[in-house]
Amino acid sequence: MEDDQSLPLTFRYRGASFDNMIETLGSAFGTFSAEPAGRSKEFSWGIDLAVTKSTILVRGSHQDQFTFRVEPISETAQYLCIIVPRSGGMGITRGSRCGQASASQLLLYTNYEAGEVAMYGQNSLIDELLIDWSVIRQTVAQIFEKPLDGSLEFLFELEGATACGATIQRLAETIIDGMNEDGLLMSSPIAMANLTQAMADLVVRQVPHRLTPFLGKKVHMIAPRHVRRAIEFMHEHIDQPITMPLVAEFAGVSTRALETGFRMFKYVTPAGYLLALRLQAARRDLLNPANDESVKAICLKWGFFHFGRFSAVYASTYGEKPSQTRLRSRALN
Repeated sequence: MEDDQSLPLTFRYRGASFDNMIETLGSAFGTFSAEPAGRSKEFSWGIDLAVTKSTILVRGSHQDQFTFRVEPISETAQYLCIIVPRSGGMGITRGSRCGQASASQLLLYTNYEAGEVAMYGQNSLIDELLIDWSVIRQTVAQIFEKPLDGSLEFLFELEGATACGATIQRLAETIIDGMNEDGLLMSSPIAMANLTQAMADLVVRQVPHRLTPFLGKKVHMIAPRHVRRAIEFMHEHIDQPITMPLVAEFAGVSTRALETGFRMFKYVTPAGYLLALRLQAARRDLLNPANDESVKAICLKWGFFHFGRFSAVYASTYGEKPSQTRLRSRALN
């Protein structure tokens, strides 16, 4: 690869032509296309990476403006992306929506929904934090007490002058500084995991998305007695075959009234709520290094009688297979 001394920092991947950038990044990201915004013949670029289990730091520099598009493929991992410009800026257009990152403004989006990306400025330098989507899914499941279904529809500009923007930017800066150039966080996996989880919790609770309206309602709305009785019954019989008519009978209402109550006060069906409880219980067992039960035994213990279906739902909710959770918990023991 060509070397270019005009770049402001030392980068792992670098070059001195636009075609060279397309060739290099295209092989790294899959379906990658780009177009220069100007007609300058000179173009230098550089990218550096720092990778941990759940977070990637991408530091990129470019000499001139350009646009690009990456089409995700089945093997492409999904991330929540937080853009922190140092100089220059970055814009994203998705359908009729657009967002920009600048010196005073962060930009949050998901890579699967990026659309067209425009890189602004001369000699631009931009940091991008990529948080594994499994961390976001798990955070949503914990906060809303149900698995995440579909997209959160993230494409949001975050002003650094606001309380939320300033807090998220300071946390992002802490993570970036700890990852850059083999920083302390690269050899501190527990600290890295805690900071990543803190960022996920802040974003899910404070940055507007599709489920945000339900956050305020949960604080002020108390579930009626029949919903509370149904939840109590689910907890007491969580490891047994439970039908919704049986739950409704215990709660003293019809199955339709039970469905309506859960949708109104828990934002999920009764069956979905029970599924979330069972998944959480199974995950606690899988994360417990002292628990020597097999994965299938834990699956059956919590009422999942079809292992393949359990494994698929678990992976969709937590971003890893049950067996991977078990191996990870034992590795930390």
